[in-house]
Amino acid sequence: MTAMQSAQHLTQNSSAQKGGTVFGFPLKGFGLFSSLLLSVASALFTFCITTMVAIFALLGWRLAGHPDVDFTIPYRLVGFPASIIVLAIALPFFLALWIRAKFFQK
Repeated sequence: MTAMQSAQHLTQNSSAQKGGTVFGFPLKGFGLFSSLLLSVASALFTFCITTMVAIFALLGWRLAGHPDVDFTIPYRLVGFPASIIVLAIALPFFLALWIRAKFFQK
């Protein structure tokens, strides 16, 4: 494929996607269900990662010779609040993307 053909191919692909993309997700066809699903998925991912890091931190604390700790602390005080914060940010963000794709189409 020559440089001219690849440039034409890129121009055709970009003109076919009139809605544009945000983080790789096409705005055209961005539905309500997918925006809600992405919001919940980001909150769940945050919960899992922050809880894992907090559990390993408490494990290191305990292995360093400190007294026993309650391992429900990472769930209650780290994972849950972090996931709620991410959900509070992601839900309006993805819903705004859906509204923009739904109502402000050209």
